[in-house]
Amino acid sequence: MNRDDILTVVRKHLAGVLDGVEAASIDPARSMKDYGANSLDIVEVVSASMRELRLKVPRSELSKLTNMDGLVDLLHKVATEKSATP
Repeated sequence: MNRDDILTVVRKHLAGVLDGVEAASIDPARSMKDYGANSLDIVEVVSASMRELRLKVPRSELSKLTNMDGLVDLLHKVATEKSATP
């Protein structure tokens, strides 16, 4: 799973949670709050993305994130580590 695949999943879930936001128009350098997401929306996007990707990330790591690029990088790191573990 590459970084672009993960970004696609995060964009899809953000667009699904927020009205009027198209997945293709989402800039990963911005935060979800920039698109109007509240804290519950963000939890839903992150949870749905982790479920779909079958990844688990500690909440302490998630609390450090400031934008979607950070989330995608973190999920990619976890996915890479997971695939390297036999």
